[in-house]
Amino acid sequence: MKSTPRLRRWLSVVGTVTVFGMVVGLLSLQGRDTGAAPGEGKDKDAPPAPKEGRREWPVWGGTVQRNLVNLFERDVPIAWNTKKGQEKNIKWSVDLGSKAYGGPIVAGGKIYVGANNEQPRNKDVTGDKGILMCFRESDGAFLWQSIHDKLLTGRSQDWPHEGICSSPFVEGDRLWYVSNRCEVICASTGGLAAGNRGVKDEKYKTKTDADVIWRVDMIAKYGVFPHNLATCSPLIIGDTIFVITSNGVDEGHANLPSPKAPSFLALNKNTGALKWSSNVPGTKIMHGQWSNPVYAVTNGQAQIVFPGGDGFVYSFNPTTGALLWKFDCNPKSAVYELGAKGTRNDFVCTPVVWEGKLYIGMGQDPEHRKGVGHLWCIDLAKALAKGAANPGKDVSPFSDPKDENPKFDPNDARNRNSALAWHYGGFSPPGSSRPYLFSRTASTCAVHDGLCYAADFDGYVYCLDARTGKKHWEQPAVRADTWSSPYWVDGKIYVGNEKGEIAIFKHGTKKQLLARVRMGGISTKVRVTPTVVNGVLYVMTENPCKLWAISTK
Repeated sequence: MKSTPRLRRWLSVVGTVTVFGMVVGLLSLQGRDTGAAPGEGKDKDAPPAPKEGRREWPVWGGTVQRNLVNLFERDVPIAWNTKKGQEKNIKWSVDLGSKAYGGPIVAGGKIYVGANNEQPRNKDVTGDKGILMCFRESDGAFLWQSIHDKLLTGRSQDWPHEGICSSPFVEGDRLWYVSNRCEVICASTGGLAAGNRGVKDEKYKTKTDADVIWRVDMIAKYGVFPHNLATCSPLIIGDTIFVITSNGVDEGHANLPSPKAPSFLALNKNTGALKWSSNVPGTKIMHGQWSNPVYAVTNGQAQIVFPGGDGFVYSFNPTTGALLWKFDCNPKSAVYELGAKGTRNDFVCTPVVWEGKLYIGMGQDPEHRKGVGHLWCIDLAKALAKGAANPGKDVSPFSDPKDENPKFDPNDARNRNSALAWHYGGFSPPGSSRPYLFSRTASTCAVHDGLCYAADFDGYVYCLDARTGKKHWEQPAVRADTWSSPYWVDGKIYVGNEKGEIAIFKHGTKKQLLARVRMGGISTKVRVTPTVVNGVLYVMTENPCKLWAISTK
């Protein structure tokens, strides 16, 4: 990474429990999340409709399946204006720092956003810091902030001015997130009592409003070396919190300082005590590890799935940490190289689970420029079955190491022991207008009604058959590169881009661009995925760095 770490997931997320207990916890969580409206929700993985009362988006992706689909909200606006003096459908807006990539997470009448300290809320706290801000959902009023000093090691582990890139997981009166200092933090959602605001943190001597319940320093305790920044948006199932540590290479990109440090952690959510860890992929990490875990139950077997820094997806038993299967998402001919020429990728986006399948795209830090990418659909039932039988639990698809552009066919006899459902991407046929079918991506998929919506860094938006991978349509370059992910809500798909636009498509197999709405001037960017809760569309922008609450009500 040569400039700023492009790794957000727009950003960008357990005591020993039985599988039954985890499923109960999952259903409890989903009952609070976006759910199927009456007459809808044919998707097997769609959560039930929320109970009466206010709705929430308490984890990055909305539910533990991380699927960016909101089946409950209605009357979401497709027109608004942020220009001063000409505001339309703007409920409120608040300034953040100069960059903000964590969240927005909405739960308990509050909104949580990860940012930096370029617009200090406390005049006594100055300089570069990582900040988790808490606002009131109804009017955007600032409530409290959690403040974190920068690591003294500097940009190799904690890049300047990037702030907090983790989106917290909120459950009841507690929240969990990963700080810029590579710490797993458990804190109260209420912050400190008013009379105690601005007290100094006992360990870091920094004034903060946060009521920290426990803290696990992954560098000090586990020897983790985060490459440029720790970013994971944690996931909680039952009493366990799952975290990707961001362990990676040093600033020279050639040395892996901590090959034995864990890449994946399972901690007790109440105490931070270690339950299990895994250091796969070990010495094979190419760069950093900035994705997020996802949870699934397949034929009664619970799985926690981690994207690894070697380009493999790994699935573990959530209770024991036993490896269930692994899947190589790169062709065997792929070669890792900094810059556009490299053909071997890892992961910046988050995996999604829908109807027993896992969807994930591949990419690199956008600072490495554009290049060939791949979008995968993995059959989770087949992965479990074949993983139990295959050597090394490897369910990777077949590809010839001499073939630079293999065609991954699930019906090929050589894939009979793989978990391949379908693949989209690779290099384009000769004479095509662009060099590849799908570029590197930082965007997470949204899957609903048999359709998979995806975006790549080149700014293309795709609609594919979620069961076969057949392309229904693509929108060539929505005027700018794209970090934001497609967000499905109210029969529409919202996607942000690097020129400050939100592109809005109609759901369906025929392409219909409903609107493009600008969020500011020529330098404005929309990098974080939009979110809708309680009829309000939340959009975070950079230049200016603001959180916008947009509503027709």
